[in-house]
Amino acid sequence: MASSTRLLEWIFFFYFFTHIPITLAIDLQALLPEWVYPPALQGLLKWYAVQFKDPMIMDPPAWFNACVFCEALLQMPFFPIAAYAFYKGSCSWIRTPAIMYSTHVATTVISILAHILFNDFSKSKYPGPNTMSERLSLLAIYAPYLLIPVMILLTMLLSKRYNPDEEKKRR
Repeated sequence: MASSTRLLEWIFFFYFFTHIPITLAIDLQALLPEWVYPPALQGLLKWYAVQFKDPMIMDPPAWFNACVFCEALLQMPFFPIAAYAFYKGSCSWIRTPAIMYSTHVATTVISILAHILFNDFSKSKYPGPNTMSERLSLLAIYAPYLLIPVMILLTMLLSKRYNPDEEKKRR
């Protein structure tokens, strides 16, 4: 059991560690002025938006901007702390912040996934997904940002390494 928890910690470390450049280089382009980013990063964002038909990142609705704002203000400072904790492993002090992070992000991403599945993108300024196949492809991009936080939440709640009360229940 300890080795499976350690494997999850490595997955969580990789998730948080890679989330730092993704947030800074890609996600925050939805909020920050264009001049902040070099043309290469702007081009990468445009390529992604066209390739995966993600108009939210190019012309974000207000609610999506609110999600990105929370990512910048609340999540971004947490990423290096969480990356450190999961790299080191067995850092029980990360439990409460990780529960807060994972529930917040899961709630946010569910809204994004619902928008992808049910929104009419025909009036979007940028091309959006029209077919179910295109919607599922875009959903696959966002899905790890739901699945991994749910895995973090379950680990924090059920692992005896992070939840000493769980160990007491098993006795």
